[in-house]
Amino acid sequence: MSIVISDELLRAAAYTEQNFRIELAVHLYDLERLSMGQARNFAGLDQISFQRELARRGVYIKYGEEQLEEDLKAIEEMKQLR
Repeated sequence: MSIVISDELLRAAAYTEQNFRIELAVHLYDLERLSMGQARNFAGLDQISFQRELARRGVYIKYGEEQLEEDLKAIEEMKQLR
């Protein structure tokens, strides 16, 4: 299924297609409907650029206990490779 948003509607809302994609991606990320990777890919941005867009809009990066545990585990595994 696809959604088509007319150029006329984008102009009326004062958005370019790219700006609209970013707005939608940020919103869906903030609602935790998309992961960071999914949202930045949809927006067509690299990691840092997407994080800057989040910051501009006052949206915090979702980093919970589960991600922390995964990162700590990865660090321990890297230490063992030395």
